[in-house]
Amino acid sequence: MLFTLKKVIGGMLLPLPFLLLVIGVGLLLLWFSRFQKTGRVFISLGWLALLLLSVQPVADRLLRPIEDTYPTWQGSQKIEYIVVLGGGYTWNPQWAPGSNLINNSLPRLNEGIRLWRANPGSKLIFTGGKAQTNPVSAAEVGARVAESLGVPRDDIITLDQPKDTEEEAAAVKQAIGQSPFLLVTSASHLPRAMIFFQHAGLNPLPAPANQLAIDSPLNPWERVIPSPFWLMHSDRVGYETLGRTWQWLKGISGEPGEE
Repeated sequence: MLFTLKKVIGGMLLPLPFLLLVIGVGLLLLWFSRFQKTGRVFISLGWLALLLLSVQPVADRLLRPIEDTYPTWQGSQKIEYIVVLGGGYTWNPQWAPGSNLINNSLPRLNEGIRLWRANPGSKLIFTGGKAQTNPVSAAEVGARVAESLGVPRDDIITLDQPKDTEEEAAAVKQAIGQSPFLLVTSASHLPRAMIFFQHAGLNPLPAPANQLAIDSPLNPWERVIPSPFWLMHSDRVGYETLGRTWQWLKGISGEPGEE
């Protein structure tokens, strides 16, 4: 119940639903109350914020500091395990396998397989439980996609019970103890994930994937025309900010926990 409530409240506080709510309140005030000026202020501020968060210079300037916390892994030390955190997924056996990994999940898996190939003899660990209406877990879908890309099943471990990053950290600790491992997740999610894993008493090596904030040149119109693509970048900022706030409220830091 708490998990569902957290997801619902958190989802409503993300940029798009929150700003639509602000604009909706403004419309209600404008049409059904005497607070006409207040309604216009709500609508104007909501529209302006939505506009700014949907253009590349603003969205990527907000996202880049989070993503730049850890560089792409280029280390040469011996790695025993590569942990790929679960993300968005579905399961339709009629689709191409990779199509079942949505949003951030497929880039995470791609980076995990790249690192697995660079570390012969290592094991790939996929995490993530079942969505409420899905018969297959996120971890199992990741494993099946990896198999379709040439990773032997013997080199794959699935942890299919965790529902969130905190539970993933606990499951990894139970599965591999203090063995060294690379932690693969989206670059925007990695700072928060590192805190959970360090708090669990582990020493993950950060391996970011799915970087989104663009540094390379763009066509002028791509920088100034509002797009849902850039709004998605702002959404990641909002999501991770809420996540870090939740960590703070729970008193979770990068210091090892008493587990």
